[in-house]
Amino acid sequence: MESVVNLYSDKPGEISRFLTNFYNKDFRLDNDLKWENKYSNSIEIVDIIGALIDNKDNYKINMWVSLDDGLFINVTENNSNEIIKYLYERFPY
Repeated sequence: MESVVNLYSDKPGEISRFLTNFYNKDFRLDNDLKWENKYSNSIEIVDIIGALIDNKDNYKINMWVSLDDGLFINVTENNSNEIIKYLYERFPY
């Protein structure tokens, strides 16, 4: 099962700007208001969760993650630490 990260924004260019800064390379998106990426190693999503939450004041982006098929969780400042803890508990390796 792959984990999925979805980013949404109603501000054109916002997701591209975030991803460019996060990956430290130029990001151009076909759909500039939505981005989805699948991760075979679920622990890899911890970094992008942390980066977005740490910079929440700089970007108008909503994040949703899926660890189980068809179930998405909205990542917020209030629940991000619990989601990260859960990821390390569920996927310890």
